[in-house]
Amino acid sequence: QLACPLDLGCHSVQKKWGIVQMASKRRKYKEGEERLIAIIADEDTITGFLLTGMGDVDPRKSKNFFVVDSKTSQSQIEEAFKRFTTRDDVGIVLVAQNIANDIRYLIKEFKQAIPALLEIPTKDHPYDASKDSLMQRCNILFGDGESS
Repeated sequence: QLACPLDLGCHSVQKKWGIVQMASKRRKYKEGEERLIAIIADEDTITGFLLTGMGDVDPRKSKNFFVVDSKTSQSQIEEAFKRFTTRDDVGIVLVAQNIANDIRYLIKEFKQAIPALLEIPTKDHPYDASKDSLMQRCNILFGDGESS
C-alpha cells in the first residue's frame, strides 16, 4: 500500500483513477495500471505539484517534471515535451498554457489519447480556454467550433 501525505485518501483516488503514483517503485506499465503525471511549467507551479507528492525520479535519474525559466531555450522545452509524451510510464502531461503557446505546433500535432495532454494556468498567466488545444478539440467534436 502506498503512503499518502497528510492522509487525504490518495490511495483510494489512486486505485479509482489508476494514474497517480505516490511512491517511486519500479512498475511494469500496462494499460489500466498506474502511471505518472508529468509537468512542464515555471518553478512556482512545479513546486506546488511536487509538494503534493507527484514528483518522481527513476533509477536512471529521469524526472517527471521540467522547470522552465527565462534561460530555458525553446528546443529544451520541445525536447522535454517529446520525452514526456513518449514515455510509457506517463499517463498525463500537464503544460503551463503560456509555455504551451511556445510549442503550439507540437501540441497540435499530438493526437494520442495517452498520455492525456492538459494545459494549466500559472499564477502569472491566467487560463484562456480559446487557446487550449483540448478545449478546441472538444468544441469541434460537439459542433461548437471549427477545425483550424
